[in-house]
Amino acid sequence: MDSKQQRVKLNDGHFIPALGYGTYKPQEVPKSETLEATKLAIDAGFRHIDTAYAYEVEEEVGLAIQSKIAEGSVKREDIFLTSKLWCTFHRPELVQHSLKISLRKLGLDYADLYIIHYPVAMQPGEELFPTDEQGKTLYDTGDICATWEAMEKCKDAGLAKSIGVSNFNHRQLEMLLNKSGLRYKPVCNQVECHPYFNQSKLLDFCKSKDIILVAYGALGTQRDKKWVNQSSPVLLEDPVLCAVAKKHQRSPALTALCYQLQRGVVVLAQSFKEKEIKENLQVFEFQLTSEDMKVIDGLNRNLRYLPAEFIEDHPNYPFSDEY
Repeated sequence: MDSKQQRVKLNDGHFIPALGYGTYKPQEVPKSETLEATKLAIDAGFRHIDTAYAYEVEEEVGLAIQSKIAEGSVKREDIFLTSKLWCTFHRPELVQHSLKISLRKLGLDYADLYIIHYPVAMQPGEELFPTDEQGKTLYDTGDICATWEAMEKCKDAGLAKSIGVSNFNHRQLEMLLNKSGLRYKPVCNQVECHPYFNQSKLLDFCKSKDIILVAYGALGTQRDKKWVNQSSPVLLEDPVLCAVAKKHQRSPALTALCYQLQRGVVVLAQSFKEKEIKENLQVFEFQLTSEDMKVIDGLNRNLRYLPAEFIEDHPNYPFSDEY
């Protein structure tokens, strides 16, 4: 089934496919796997592909898209491609430059969606994670409103059809929405969201502002040792989630994806395995009951798998607020 059949309208009039394919990979996974898996995802029916400058796989994602366009299985306009502005490019004069770097790597003329990856500016330069001798993150004096104005110019220039944010709390969203001279609202806020961390307050806030919540880590993340505490509970082994899944004769992963779609959340699913990639598209073939939804809501324990510790000493660290 083509995920394009379920699309969500953004506040700027464009449409985003409700299910997306995530392309983050742990360092130990070879980049060639991203190339092959992204091709498999497009073959399976994924039309929404989510990547980022910081994932360092934009070339591979681009090659996968190019090869599928070249063989005639999709057209460029069938694909909804998201990339992200990294923290070292927040200076207004670097924003469009960074998007152009990403587009060059992807081999595309425009991104369907370009989002600010984190609301924190880091020192510009070659390093993704600039640090001093003590290993402390080097920050830049950033103004998120000035960065947003540069994002608006990317939309004006046709380099991005839609613009949004990621990892913003409600206060930081308010700051953008209330800024004088705002021309485009963010269309989305992409955040970690799953049954152990369901973001219900942030979701309600975003809905009230006509901002779509996009969920990453929706299956409990890939548990990358670099970022995720290995003693944290494994979401897809949760007995309650597994029981709901069994009732519907579906996998816990599909059940976790379905949960998000039924809350009006756009959800990203990541896998390198062909069987799982194909299975994730079956999410449109069944529905959870309101009772199932309540039961899964009850699993929330405010467990953040990805606390972004590399920016936690910054005043704009987004995760100190309740939501």
